[in-house]
Amino acid sequence: MTTLKKNRVVLGLSGGVDSTTVALLLQKQGLTVIGFYFDVLGNNDAGAKAATDLAKQLGIEFVSRDVSEVFDKTVIENFCGEYACGRTPNPCVICNPSIKFRQLLDVAEENDAYYIATGHYARVIRDEASGLSYIRKGANERKDQSYMLYRLGQDVLSRLILPLGGFENKEQTREMAREYGMSNADASDSQEICFIDDQKESYGDFLKRRGTPAVFGNFIDASGKILGKHQGISNYTVGQRKGLGIALGKPAFVTKIDPATGDVTLGDNEDLFSREVRSRDNFFAETSGSGLPADFDEEIAVSAKIRYAAKAAAAVVTKTPDGHLLTTFEEPQRAATPGQSIVFYDGDRVIGGGFIE
Repeated sequence: MTTLKKNRVVLGLSGGVDSTTVALLLQKQGLTVIGFYFDVLGNNDAGAKAATDLAKQLGIEFVSRDVSEVFDKTVIENFCGEYACGRTPNPCVICNPSIKFRQLLDVAEENDAYYIATGHYARVIRDEASGLSYIRKGANERKDQSYMLYRLGQDVLSRLILPLGGFENKEQTREMAREYGMSNADASDSQEICFIDDQKESYGDFLKRRGTPAVFGNFIDASGKILGKHQGISNYTVGQRKGLGIALGKPAFVTKIDPATGDVTLGDNEDLFSREVRSRDNFFAETSGSGLPADFDEEIAVSAKIRYAAKAAAAVVTKTPDGHLLTTFEEPQRAATPGQSIVFYDGDRVIGGGFIE
């Protein structure tokens, strides 16, 4: 077997300023960079051209691959299925371990490269005593993307470089790109979900175009009283206030979505707060998802986030008889949303997480 070279690194090259700056930083470290563009839609000629042109400007090798078929089956079908079941998915959490980083490893193997890299604002730490690697929060709390990376296993983490993790703000990224005369230094950030052009269609329109079954029903209150008809459960998420299409004479929030009955429960903001969150399909970096950490006996103390933009809060995690996990927060958390992830931290180190039930 060919020994992979530790002076070679495959970088996920989107054409944006983040991955551009990563390429510059890696080159400054003396590494040979191979840019990798993966087309998740199979027809993104503009994106592929931007990445190709960027690779030429950087003077690096370049690989492009159409991953649209596996992306559709793994990420988009999950996205549509979750909304049809009244849950709110985060497609990046599914894509990262299943598509993005798997593809990066494959291309690295094909090009004799040991390391892989991306433009995520997070860090990687190596535990010398155990030999394990973990995701760590980025220095920039507002830009920190560690939440999105909690399902990466040791096969990825042991070879991953995240050069932007130490940057304090996005302007540092742009300043470096300007310094080197990069053409995209002041380009706008990419859209929130890569497979939906939110300038052209809404989530609801996308789901309809994909043929996702529409589950209709009633708006109800906590007592079960019918308040009116809604436009299909896929148009709503727990915690939502705007765009409900119903006037009750006071602010109303979605507090529950029941796919079995089609009912969407509305309530007050106070109804959204809870100290307990159940999670399924839990994954821990230490075991690469094959079980709970060695120090998990009856419970573990953590800080936990229930959404990307949430603050981490003190909590205790315990096992439930059905094999899921129950997280009990010291302080009530607002709008724990089924389908989103709860991510567990030990200080600023990501130890694992799961999907909120």
